[in-house]
Amino acid sequence: MHHFSVWAPRASSCAVQVDGVTYAMSPASRGWWQADVDAADYGSTYQFLLDSDPHPYPDPRSAWQPDSVHGPSRLLNQSSFTWSDDKWSAPPLSEAIIYELHIGTFTPEGTFTAAIEHLKYLKNLGITHVELMPVNSFPGRWGWGYDGVSLFAPQEKYGGPEALKQLVDACHAAGLAVLLDVVYNHFGPVGNYTGKYGPYITEQHHTPWGGAINFEESGSDEVRRFFCDNALMWFRDYHFDGLRLDAIHAFVDRSAKHFLEQLSEEVEELSNQLGRKLLLIAESDLNDPQVVSPRNSSTTGEPSGSGGRGMDAQWSDDFHHSIFAFLSGERRSYYRDFGSITQIAKSLKSVFVFDGTYSEYRGRAHGGVIENLSGHRFLGYIQNHDQIGNRAFGDRIVEVVGINKAKLAAALIMTSPFVPMIFQGEEFASSSPFLYFADHEDPELSRAVSEGRRREHAADGAWDSVPDPESQESFEVSKLKWSELDQAHHKEMLDWYRSLIHLRTSTASLRDGNLLDCKVSFDESTEWLTMERGQIQAIFNFGTSPLSQPVRKGSQILLTSDPEAHYEHKTVFIPPLAVAILSGPADPIDTRMPGEQS
Repeated sequence: MHHFSVWAPRASSCAVQVDGVTYAMSPASRGWWQADVDAADYGSTYQFLLDSDPHPYPDPRSAWQPDSVHGPSRLLNQSSFTWSDDKWSAPPLSEAIIYELHIGTFTPEGTFTAAIEHLKYLKNLGITHVELMPVNSFPGRWGWGYDGVSLFAPQEKYGGPEALKQLVDACHAAGLAVLLDVVYNHFGPVGNYTGKYGPYITEQHHTPWGGAINFEESGSDEVRRFFCDNALMWFRDYHFDGLRLDAIHAFVDRSAKHFLEQLSEEVEELSNQLGRKLLLIAESDLNDPQVVSPRNSSTTGEPSGSGGRGMDAQWSDDFHHSIFAFLSGERRSYYRDFGSITQIAKSLKSVFVFDGTYSEYRGRAHGGVIENLSGHRFLGYIQNHDQIGNRAFGDRIVEVVGINKAKLAAALIMTSPFVPMIFQGEEFASSSPFLYFADHEDPELSRAVSEGRRREHAADGAWDSVPDPESQESFEVSKLKWSELDQAHHKEMLDWYRSLIHLRTSTASLRDGNLLDCKVSFDESTEWLTMERGQIQAIFNFGTSPLSQPVRKGSQILLTSDPEAHYEHKTVFIPPLAVAILSGPADPIDTRMPGEQS
C-alpha cells in the first residue's frame, strides 16, 4: 500500500493513475487530495488526473522521473540505499576550497558515476567542497540545469537518484563535502505542470523568467512548504552538506517572515537533528548585508542575530567584477562600474564596492555597508558558470587576459579573506569553453533561444558566429579535456593552483576571515597592490614595468608566479605581471605607501 497526496487547489476533482489503473482521490484541507492504493509499491509508476482533462500529469513532488519530465512519476524508496558516511563531518567554510562543476561536461560520459573517477584528483588538488550545478530533472538531452521542472527528481540522464547518492557517498569517503545548486526563483519553460495544480507562480511580480514564485499571496503557505521540503530532502535523503540558492534577488516576499528566514530556520532545525552543520549559500546581487546576517533567533529559542536572512554565505560578485574588469579592460554591461585597482582594494577590505554608492550601470545608489561580518560569509572567484557561460563564446580567463594575468587573479582569490571557489578546468587553464547550451523540445522556443542569444551579443560584432546554444556541438565542445593536464601551460597553471591552494590551507593567517586584519596598499598609477594577512604579504605587480617594493626585514618569498622575482635587503623585486607572496616577522612596513588602507 502507498499513500498518495497532492496539492491541487485548482482542481474540483482529482484521481491518481497507478500502473495504468485509475483511483479516485478524496479532498482534504487547504486544497490537498489524497488516496491509499493497496496495489501501489516502490517502483510503481503513477500520474495525476485533474478534473475532466484526459491528460495525466507527473507529480510536482516526484522523486523519480525515469523517462522524462513529461512521463509518469515512479515511487522511490529513499531508505533503500546503504550509506557509508555515518561518521562524516564536513570541514567548515573557514577552511574551504570550493570546486564548482557541471555533471554533463565534467567528464566525457557526463554522469554521476563517471564523476566519481575524478574525486581523487580533486582531493589531491586540495579541494574540500564540490559544488554541483543543478541536477534536478529538466527537459531535453543537455542543459545547465537551471530550467528544472521536477525539482525533487535527480536528472535521469546523469544517472538518477541511486547514482547521485553513490556520488555523494563517494565524495564523503574521499573527504569531500558536497554542495548542490538549487533554483527556487523560477521553473523552466517546458515541462512545468505546477500551474495545472495550484498558484505556484504569481503574475503580480515579474522576473527575467516571467512571473515570480508565489511566496506571499494566496496559497503561498503550500508553495513555501514545497521549496522548504525540497531543500530538506537534499540534506536528509541525499546527504548533501549545503545548498547554493540561485539568484535570490528574484525572490519577492514581503511576508513578516521572509522565505529565506523560514528556510534557514528549518535547515538549522534539521542540522540539530542530524548532528552535522548544513550550509545555505546565496547568490545575490543586492549587496545587502542582511542576506548573510544571522536571524533574530535560533531554533533553540535564544537570541542570536540582527534580523538578517540567516544565510551562511553568499557569492561576492563585486570582488569578481573588480578583478575581471581591471585585468581585461572590458567595460560592457555591469563592468561599466568597475575597472580600477582602487575597487579591488575596496572589495578586499569592505566586500561590496557598491555599499550605498552610486552605480552608473544601475543609475542609482546601490548596496549597504558590511559591518562585523567575517570574510568567510563571502565566496571569492574569478570564474564561475555565469561569468564564463554568459559570454558570447564562453571564453575563460586565460583566453581573455593571458596566462600571466590569470595567475595574478588566482593569487588574489587564494590570498583573499574570502572563501575561494574555482570553476571546473580553471585550475589547468582548460581550453574548453563553457558555453550556454540547452535542448528545448519546442521548436519555436528553441528558435527563440537561439535568436535571443545572437541578439544579446550583437554588440560584439559576432551575430553569425555566436555558437548556437541549441546545438549539440555547443554542449560537446564544453566538456573538459582531461588529456590536457600534462600539456605545456596547462600543467604550468595546474602547478600554480596546487601551490596556491597548499599555501592557503597550510597558513593560518590566509584562512583568517577577519576583514579588519586585511591591510591593503596600492598605487593606481604604477599598478601595484600589496595585501597583508598576518605575517603574509602578497605583492602584485599589475604593471608593465619591474617593481621594487620595501618589505619587512627578514622576509622570504614563499611563492611567486615568476622565477625572476627575488628579495634583497628589505626589498622585493618583481617582474611585470607577476606576484610574490612572502612571509616575515609581523612588524609593520617602515615606509608608508600611496593609497594606504588599514
